[in-house]
Amino acid sequence: MLYREALTTDISQIQIVRNSVKENMLSNPALVSDADCEEFMTVRGKGWVCIIDNTVVGFAIADLKEDNIWALFIDPAFEAKGIGANLHRLMMDWYFNQGKNHVWLGTSPNT
Repeated sequence: MLYREALTTDISQIQIVRNSVKENMLSNPALVSDADCEEFMTVRGKGWVCIIDNTVVGFAIADLKEDNIWALFIDPAFEAKGIGANLHRLMMDWYFNQGKNHVWLGTSPNT
């Protein structure tokens, strides 16, 4: 298991994880484009991935512009293994080291 900063070359695998989740599913996968992922990872904030056997199994992305967690998703086959907690810690350590003092996370009803 490897944790590292997300790269733009990870986006295709990030999208696979994002669209495989059982909770907080997108009603339309086209709502989050590859360009959106790239912007949030490189312009607005930063992302991290967990890699197992050369495959992204989880990712987290923080948004400095809106002071929020833009994404934190784990492939359902890898849930309950501490991956989400580790990604969250990496993301929040970096986020608060940027001089931020608050963060928020939003979601929609019934997701």
